[in-house]
Order: sequence, then structure tokens, then C-alpha cells
Amino acid sequence: MTTTLHTPHATDHLDVLESHALFILREVAAECERPVLLFSGGKDSAVLLHLAAKAFAPQQLPFPVLHIDTGQNFTEVLKFRDRAVDAVGARLIVAKVQDTIDQGKVADPGPLGSRNRLQTVTLLDAINTNSFDAAFGGARRDEDKARAKERILSFRDAFGQWDPRQQRPELWQLYQGKVNPGEHVRAFPLSDWTELDVWQYIAREKMDLPSIYFAHERDVFARDDMLYAVSPWVELIDGETPFRESVRYRTVGDMTCTGAVRSRAGTLDEVVAEIAATRITERGETRADDRVTEAAMEDRKKAGYF
Repeated sequence: MTTTLHTPHATDHLDVLESHALFILREVAAECERPVLLFSGGKDSAVLLHLAAKAFAPQQLPFPVLHIDTGQNFTEVLKFRDRAVDAVGARLIVAKVQDTIDQGKVADPGPLGSRNRLQTVTLLDAINTNSFDAAFGGARRDEDKARAKERILSFRDAFGQWDPRQQRPELWQLYQGKVNPGEHVRAFPLSDWTELDVWQYIAREKMDLPSIYFAHERDVFARDDMLYAVSPWVELIDGETPFRESVRYRTVGDMTCTGAVRSRAGTLDEVVAEIAATRITERGETRADDRVTEAAMEDRKKAGYF
């Protein structure tokens, strides 16, 4: 009798990253009673949702999906959000910043003011209202120095605040997932991924994404070395003139603080090649909210930000 030996599939770095992320998703879901997955409609949260669907297949997600809606989002992203959540059969919760304004918990910045910073209050209210004790997020350490300090399991106090000095050690990928009374945890399964890893994984998995991640013609204007989309929520100031340009977005956020980059990358392979050649993080190049101060991200996180 002849025995045929099959060479096993070689494990690459994406397999290792995926395996680790699946482990974190399952461990937190097992440890916590009421987890939720935070979803912005961007590439990182799309990968996170894709991984969560894999982690618990063939069952549906054992937790809902939460989107914090500023009311100033890209239309393409909102359409993708609904499409992606429906595809995995998850329950979608939309918490609106407008409701937080109407309740008098935050000041209305006006029709042309950015609501990006107001998301924190809406998020904390949604966590408290639904008694969520864990929230999965798509943050990565390579995005910002504040996120580089964050643990994979980031524990927050009763007010949702983050103290980097009070985080638990995570040695050899061993996690202390118990949530004490008055705490909740933010879990970041993509912490060790890079932007290039994310795009390579998206290409490998042939994932769907919002169309704005690929090169398209759009009316934009230049401000502070960034290209902003012409929209009802951003008022042009003296000297700013809209023009047509081929652009794409590296990150998704509120239209008032998210810039585009000039690009002709219209396919996944072209985007991967473009990201491999860049030396600037996506938030550093296209997010105005991270340019307010040197510690802008850390300040928001300490207040309860994602």
C-alpha cells in the first residue's frame, strides 16, 4: 500500500495574527457577560467584524454591533455599515450624537462644527444604558503613540476613563480578563497588526470595504496640508477653493476631521503597494483631531474615548 504524504500549508504572519485575534475574541466573550463590538465602518472595524464572524462560526455573533453616529459621516460608509452587519446577521445598535445633544449632555457645536469629540459621551452612555462590560475595538498600536501604550485588554473605571498606570501586565500573551465591579474592558484584537497587515489581510480574504478607500474623483479643498471633502458640514474660509482630484481615504471618521490623500490606487493590490511605500501613519496623515496637541489621542482616551 502506498501512503501519500501531504505537505501542510505553510503558516504566514497573517495566519499568526488571525489566530491571536480569534483567541482574544473568544476569551473575552467567554469571560464577560455582555460584550459589544464597536464598528465605525472603517477598514479596521471591518476586519474585526470579519474575524468575529470567523471566531464564532457557524453560530451568529454572541454580541451586538455598536456604531456611534456623529451625523456627519460619509454616506458610502453608512451604506457599508448596514451591508456588513447584515451580511453576518448581527444586531446593530446605533447611538447618535444628536440624541446626546438633544438631552443637553453636550453642547451643540452648530451646523458647521465638528461633533467628533462629542462621541465619547455618546459611547459611554451607550455602554451604561446597555450594561456592556466589554467592548471590542479595532485600534492598532502603530496608529498613535497613545495607542502604542495600550494593553490588548484595556481596563476602564466606572466613568470609562483610562489610566495607563493602572493597566494589568500582559506577559507572553497571557491575559487577566476578569472584569471587577465598576470596571469595563476595551479589547483590541488588532493591537499587534500594522496598516499593511490589515490591507494584506483584506486582500487575502477578498473583503468588502467602503468605496472611499479606493481612488475616486471627488470635490475637495486644501486645509492644513490635508484634502477635505466638500460637504454640508465644513465651511470654506477665505482663500479655500474647491477643486476636483483623484483621492482615496486611509481612515474613516467624521467628515469634518478626516482628510483624503491623492491616489490612483483603485484595486486592493494597488492599495497594498501604496501602503507598503508610505512612511506616515494613516492617522498622522489624514486625521485633524490628532493634530490638536501632541497628546490629543491620549487626552481623549483618558476621558473615555475608543
